Amino acid sequence: MALAAMLLAIAIGVEVAATALLPRTAGFTSPAWTLLVCAGYALSITLLALVVREIPVSIAYAVWSGAGTALVATIGVLFLGERLDVLKVAAITLIVVGVVALNISGAS
Repeated sequence: MALAAMLLAIAIGVEVAATALLPRTAGFTSPAWTLLVCAGYALSITLLALVVREIPVSIAYAVWSGAGTALVATIGVLFLGERLDVLKVAAITLIVVGVVALNISGAS
């Protein structure tokens, strides 16, 4: 289970990095950036496929997508010049609460 959790964390990190680099692809017109982003997504999904051998898919996917979404939104604000407003903070909070609730329900 510890290995699966570590692989899930790596999968999230790779997916977040690939998504943060997505603007560099310039609409998939920059071949090098496009290849890097696609490779990142492929690696992330491959790791997620390994994770669901140990962690139920409903939990693994919720953590992967929820944490990824929250982290990408945070990176967007901190590094990509996106605005932070009350609605965005509330939405990220709801994502985190939802992931925690799914984990709690999966543990019981």
